[in-house]
Amino acid sequence: MRQRHLFSAALLSGSLLLAGCQQDSTGGDSLTLYSGRGEPLVAPLIEAFERETGITVDVRYGGTAELANLLQEEGGQSPACVFWAQDVAALGTTKPLFKVLPASITDKVEPVFRDRDGKWIGTSGRARLLIYSPERLQEGDLPSTMAELADPKFKGRLAVAPTNGSFVAHVAALRLSQGDAAAEAWLQGIAANEPVIVRNNTAQHQAIADGEADLASTNNYYLGRFKASDPNFPVAQTQFEPGDIGNLMLVAGAGILESCNNKPAAQMFMDFLASPTAQQYFTGSVFEYPVTGISIVPEGTAGVDYATAAANAPKVDLNDLTDMQGTLALINKHLN
Repeated sequence: MRQRHLFSAALLSGSLLLAGCQQDSTGGDSLTLYSGRGEPLVAPLIEAFERETGITVDVRYGGTAELANLLQEEGGQSPACVFWAQDVAALGTTKPLFKVLPASITDKVEPVFRDRDGKWIGTSGRARLLIYSPERLQEGDLPSTMAELADPKFKGRLAVAPTNGSFVAHVAALRLSQGDAAAEAWLQGIAANEPVIVRNNTAQHQAIADGEADLASTNNYYLGRFKASDPNFPVAQTQFEPGDIGNLMLVAGAGILESCNNKPAAQMFMDFLASPTAQQYFTGSVFEYPVTGISIVPEGTAGVDYATAAANAPKVDLNDLTDMQGTLALINKHLN
């Protein structure tokens, strides 16, 4: 907890916030941000950026898929300058609307976490993994692969958040790596197991803690947040066998819309998201992974460290996760 508070204090103090970023020369500018990331999570970052630069950020919050669809509808008339997405599938869908970012921004991010054409960058990383009730499941009872979640022995025991952006990206990766037939068979198996349907990843953790479910596939960073508030929170996490699709590495990320009417301000904001202090905030306070090679691991968390997650991850090129609509249609067919 000590490190977590230090990171937040450093962020909000503003003294180090834009280290490595250029100062705004236009003061009083504004930009519009469409954010698929939740307000409680990113508002402190946005507010600190505003204080340091004098640039006002008008934020429209919403679901990542919802905002991606809106951008498609608005096209060149969109008021948005930056789209900050929760998952890479939405970034791939929106990529044709993005401008190419300058190398001064993209070069800060490791190649595995950025678009091959320089149109978006990852802002923080996360690993998919398994959470479970250590009170009701022993290690020997746990599935060793994501495919085993469809085993009838888990009927009524699996929590699923089918509309969550990371789940959509995960199914998109399953389609990419194993084919549509395999992805549909897995979804059919999950549906046949009568899963506990919840709204998001947070609700998956709570469902297990409340005894409504026993296990779920989710992102690595949520449990650290629960444990930071309650060290006895009755949920544990682990990864599947090395290389399994269940250990997929994903990113949240952002890009600048070609239609943006204030590209200099938008570039400053993007540069900020890749700055050392922002990366420390995501790692130390949010329990996600850095995308720029910086590694700050907070004390007292139940997380899977980045080196372990990277070693266990399957080889999936995030650039190829582009068919969000097709993936959503497949999910809705079986889990709606």
